This record gives sequence, C-alpha cells and structure tokens, in this order.
Amino acid sequence: MLMAIRATELLFAWSLFIQTLEYLRMGKATANEGLWSWSLQRADIPNASARAWFDVLFKPRVHQLHLLLRLLAAVWLAAQGASLPLIGFLFVGNLLILIRWRGAFNGGSDFMTLVVLTGLLISQVVSVFANPQRGWQAGFWYIAIQAITSYFMSGSVKLLRREWRNGSAMTVFLNGAIYGPLSATHPLRNTWLAMLGSWGFIVWEILFPLSLLDPRLAAVFCTVAALFHFLVFWFFGLNRFFWAWLCAFPAIIWCSAQFSTQVLGL
Repeated sequence: MLMAIRATELLFAWSLFIQTLEYLRMGKATANEGLWSWSLQRADIPNASARAWFDVLFKPRVHQLHLLLRLLAAVWLAAQGASLPLIGFLFVGNLLILIRWRGAFNGGSDFMTLVVLTGLLISQVVSVFANPQRGWQAGFWYIAIQAITSYFMSGSVKLLRREWRNGSAMTVFLNGAIYGPLSATHPLRNTWLAMLGSWGFIVWEILFPLSLLDPRLAAVFCTVAALFHFLVFWFFGLNRFFWAWLCAFPAIIWCSAQFSTQVLGL
C-alpha cells in the first residue's frame, strides 16, 4: 500500500503542478480586460451574496495568489505527502477553479483531477475517524471505481454510435487534430484499418472492469490506457489529460490486488 500511496501522491502533485503553471500563464487572458474576464463570467452566478464573495476571490491578484499557493501545495504534497489540511486546501481551491471556469476548463482532465482529489480527501477524513490504512483503502476504491466506470461508459457509448463502429469517427477526430487533416495516403484513411483501431479501443474500454481480476491484468490495462492517453496528448495537445488519468493507475492496480486476493481468493 505504501508504494501505491506514494505513487499517487507524486503523480498527482506533478499533474497539479502542470495544471497550475498553465493557469498562471493565462494571467493576461483572465485579467479584467482579458478574454476570460471574471466581469463577464460573474453573470452566471444568480445569487447576489455568492457573487459578491466570488468577486473578491476572483480578483486577478487574489486569483494569482491562490494559484501560487496551489503551486506550493503541489510541491509540499510531493515532498511531505498528503495531510487533511493540505488536501482540504487543494479540494476547496479546485472547486473555486471549477466555478471560475463554469464547471470545467479541460473536460476529462478536470473530471479525473476532481476524482483523485476527492479520493485523497476521503483517505484523510476516514483516517481521522478510523486509521490511515482504512482511509487509504476507501480513497483508493473511490478512485478505482470512478476511473474503471469512466472507461467502461466511454466504450459503451462508442459501441452505440455507428460512426465509431465503422471507424469513421476516428478519422474525423484526427482530421481536426494538431497535425490534421490526415494526408491522402495516411493509413487511417483506410476504412478497414480505421475500423480495426476503433474497435480495439471499444473492446479495451468495455473490458476494463476485468482489470480487477488480477493486478498483472490491471497493469496491462493501465499500460494500454497510458498509451491511449499519450496518443491523445500527441495528436490533440492535451498534456494535462495524460497526467490526470495516470494518477488513477496506482489505485486501480492496488484495488485489483486486494480484490483478487480477498474476494476471489486467488
């Protein structure tokens, strides 16, 4: 368990560090005269009292200070590990950032960041009332179930869509990628090859719950997932997507080891 804990802390700290640097680099865009000015976005908050509080919290200088503290908190997490005050600060701060960006800045990466952060919060809260081992067990299972379910649902949705079953969706997405559109001679212009790749992802995602049967199988599923997320980063530039999902892998592998030995008796 100690190895899984440390791997989760380090991966999450790195992921959070990258995200926070990106937010800091967007200082001009989020300033009062910027493209994503809070003076425009505040209209989404219907409650006047809440809007007044957010007006203070989302002032450019206050927001920048929060991001700097978040950066230091990520470094502290990597150096000293998780604690209830530290994770509590990061959790509340993450909710504020989600509100600042109307719920999500980068879709899937924001979702998994919140999932892992919630798992870390669960681990720390439960540790107060029980013990650290029970706390991390609860946190890891929360992260693993959320991640595995997400893969399964993603594959199921693809299976229901004809454009994914015939492979055309993959070509459409890659045409809109950083290096798109695909050249006329690109292998994925071949209908059968595109369909084979599409079905490969569909089957892999739908079968992801099988990763709980054995930690070695979980490692294989997570390795394929890492390759998939790296390809998403390579073709679409979603670097935070790659690191955010990697944070869930130690929990998946650890829960697989627990499930296969304690439940299946293998």
